[in-house]
Amino acid sequence: MKITEHIDALEAAGHALAEAAAEAGPDAEVPTCPGWRIRDLLRHTTTVHRWATAFVVEGHTAYHPEGGEPALDGDELLAHYREGHARLVAALRAAPETLECWTFLPAPSPLAFWARRQAHETAVHRADAESALATGPAPVDATFAADGIDELLCGFHARDRSRVRTPEPRTLRVRATDTGDVWTVRLSATQPPRTERGTPSAEAVADTELSGPAHRLYLTLWNRLPGDAVTVTGDAALALLWRENSGVV
Repeated sequence: MKITEHIDALEAAGHALAEAAAEAGPDAEVPTCPGWRIRDLLRHTTTVHRWATAFVVEGHTAYHPEGGEPALDGDELLAHYREGHARLVAALRAAPETLECWTFLPAPSPLAFWARRQAHETAVHRADAESALATGPAPVDATFAADGIDELLCGFHARDRSRVRTPEPRTLRVRATDTGDVWTVRLSATQPPRTERGTPSAEAVADTELSGPAHRLYLTLWNRLPGDAVTVTGDAALALLWRENSGVV
């Protein structure tokens, strides 16, 4: 996806998050984030948005800590969230392609990293806000969802801090039935998951395969939909291991 497409996705997801939060109300429980209410979700997300904005605007070239969550609630908190989201979108749109600042996942450029990361950060939290409504999380664009799966598998879980480990080598395959994207995730006891993207050879058998529309795989892999939201083929225990250990830290 292009940087401009990620920024557009960030803008749309942020507006949808705010709308869902306003409809649910600050006291509503967030089923996808046990222990959180909508106010907790808004405080967290606006803090992340403002943290990201600081890197883009101020050009910090080393890690810079977040500023702390706001002690706001109700309409004031929602307005604060909307303001922070708008500032992030504007900062990314105004930033030069030559932007230099700190990042924490591989990307073609710092600007590409922050646009992509904040688009998916906000899309996942949009699903959290919508989980507080009777309708539940709305579908995500298939191409965007596939991009998010790639970021999760090839970015976050390629890091040493990934807790997805298996006592012996195992293989998990993720197949998006609508976009045709396929990821093969090789697991072991001592190394972080190694993910290869592309159609595997006929003899490359996986222990477990998760398949379904990209938007359902996206939210399932982020543990925002139940495991049965996608089709599990093979060893179901490996799918359960993912759910229990894949939280990003």
